Amino acid sequence: MSFRRGVVRQSKFRHVFAQVWKSEHCIDDIRVSRVTWDSPLCAVNPKFIAVIVEAGGGGAFLVVPIGKSGRIDQSCPTVCGHAAPVLDIQWSPHDDNIIASASEDCTVKIWQIPDGGLTSPMTEAVLTLEGHSKRVGILAWHPSALNILLTAGCDNLICVWNVGTGELVYQLSEAHPDLIYNVSWNKDGSAICTVCKDKALRVIDPRRGTVLKVKEKVHEGTRPMRALFLSDGKILTTGFSRMSERQLALWDTKDLSEPMAVQEMDTSNGVLLPFYDPDTNMVYLCGKGDCTIRYFEVTDESPYVHFLSLYSSKEPQRGAGFLSKRGVDVNKCEIARFYKLHERKVEPISMTVPRKSDLFQVDLYPDTAGSEPALQADEWIAGHDAPPLLVSLSGGYTAPPSKHRDTLRSKPQLTSQDSGSGAASPSAGTTVSTKETEEEQPQPRDELLNELLAEMKALRAVVLAQSQRIELLERQLARIEDGDV
Repeated sequence: MSFRRGVVRQSKFRHVFAQVWKSEHCIDDIRVSRVTWDSPLCAVNPKFIAVIVEAGGGGAFLVVPIGKSGRIDQSCPTVCGHAAPVLDIQWSPHDDNIIASASEDCTVKIWQIPDGGLTSPMTEAVLTLEGHSKRVGILAWHPSALNILLTAGCDNLICVWNVGTGELVYQLSEAHPDLIYNVSWNKDGSAICTVCKDKALRVIDPRRGTVLKVKEKVHEGTRPMRALFLSDGKILTTGFSRMSERQLALWDTKDLSEPMAVQEMDTSNGVLLPFYDPDTNMVYLCGKGDCTIRYFEVTDESPYVHFLSLYSSKEPQRGAGFLSKRGVDVNKCEIARFYKLHERKVEPISMTVPRKSDLFQVDLYPDTAGSEPALQADEWIAGHDAPPLLVSLSGGYTAPPSKHRDTLRSKPQLTSQDSGSGAASPSAGTTVSTKETEEEQPQPRDELLNELLAEMKALRAVVLAQSQRIELLERQLARIEDGDV
């Protein structure tokens, strides 16, 4: 009589180990915002940690260097230019000093943080984007095109901006009948997926403004959902069942009739915030108010979504920041890092794959998205698409000096904190308004000419994109009139 052993699924991520950093490496005495909005409240990149904090009479967020630890003094300067609470913050994927903030004051602001961090409160934004009539709660930078930013507000509008020129290049006003919960770009930025209060999942071409796919009732429950584009084009959603059980589902965009996989977890009320690592194809789920972080691996083999493990602690999380792969410690086999928000503390949590060898683990670290953009904004507007440019993490990653700091239109001069000079200027860390700068130093003729040429080029790209859209609509109209549709 012979016995067959059960086949164990082979995966190098079956034993991912979550480790909390020691208390001396945490950031203490931060008054994390109590705003009732389902955003992570935190954004992290290889240079800075940004956390939305409580602020009297307006909205503010704290920005500190990523190496900062210990107690934060109450007099520590913040970014505090909004007139109402800040709801979302997102770092630019192409410049680690640029951050966008969305607020209840119906505006989105773009800020440039000096290399050393803030030394005085920052109230003047580089750029203010005004196009929403109600509070703005969702921000999403384009993954590969420089200076393209998507915003969504409680007016059910999606706006796509070129922050290099300050222009609103696309506006989607008819796609959603109700409150938008979440927006995610696909890998090359050619499409977005959204989930809405009407329980529908939509795949949208933002340049043509057309809804490509719709799936009604992705999750039966009434509580907020989330959706993420995965690198292979599939979509992962989180939501609630009719019995209020939290669910995770995987969808194939070629056929949205049925999910590829559904996993039910528990009956907690906290909205599950998914964080995705395209290099390892792992998904981490952080529930607001939960004491756990669950992690899964998505593969091409059934059941497609494989539960790996969970990190559990005694204290619930108010939000969490997810560090981009460029910032992890490859020498310690760290594949992901979270910054968990407590009521008064930020606690780093490392996800590592234990290995005996001290050598660089090539299988754990495939080339990852770097900070160099694959496209310029006007190229994407004209209809081009490209995946992010990849860089190797061998030997660790060092961000190159930014080549795109001067691509924001009418960018005010910023005091240089890393130069160490005490030249006559406003207090370090604040911006000088454009008007004042122009009065003090008239713009050279060549610079003005270059600005005009760049603006003309961007406008020409917009006109080209719109003419292509008109042609498409005319063809569709002709087909309808001929009875083909």
